[in-house]
Amino acid sequence: MSSPPLISLNGVAKTYASMAAPVVALHEVNLDIQQGEFVAVIGKSGSGKTTLINLLTGIDSPSAGSIRIASTEVHTLNQEGLSAWRGRSVGIVFQFFQLLPSLTIAENVMLPMDFCNTYARRERRRRALDLLDQMGIAEQADKLPTALSGGQQQRAAIARALANDPPLIVADEPTGNLDSHTAEQVMEFFSHLVSAGKTVVMVTHERDLSRYFARSITLRDGTIVGDEASGS
Repeated sequence: MSSPPLISLNGVAKTYASMAAPVVALHEVNLDIQQGEFVAVIGKSGSGKTTLINLLTGIDSPSAGSIRIASTEVHTLNQEGLSAWRGRSVGIVFQFFQLLPSLTIAENVMLPMDFCNTYARRERRRRALDLLDQMGIAEQADKLPTALSGGQQQRAAIARALANDPPLIVADEPTGNLDSHTAEQVMEFFSHLVSAGKTVVMVTHERDLSRYFARSITLRDGTIVGDEASGS
């Protein structure tokens, strides 16, 4: 028997209120993603990509349908429950890094552990340094984000996303502000995570990175219009 999918969306819709008329961002989306898949979400601006990942991360809630991630029925959680679940279960990597400028790189990585109390206080810095070492930037641990290059900041953001060892990593255009060489390095990091059993769902416009993905989901006008194997 095959194992159940890590992510399962059934009949998921999202409608936003507006002064003129309701805006349908997603319409009747059905989607299963297995543990250990590296999935690209692609589509033009306004296709529903950001809405989809906001639903996957619990940043937003569906207007209809169900979202199950691992054993959690995400759509049933209140805001407090979503925050607790998100902190332990999902690592989020943003296009613009979103590192707190007043904290050192190590402190940024420790922050999710502090919020969720997933590791003993005395273990948190050691874990942060280990993650930064895996990202190749351990020597930057005690610097502020502004002292790092864009590529180094993105690696730090990936380390922060991994802080609580979540099964799911969601990345929103993580290579959008990086040069091509650094983008390739970041994609290699994500590939290693998938090889280690993580599930990675990434929004991207960059089709030249398609070889890294096992699967590509294409959205148009809030509907999935393509779902195909990709990569090498």
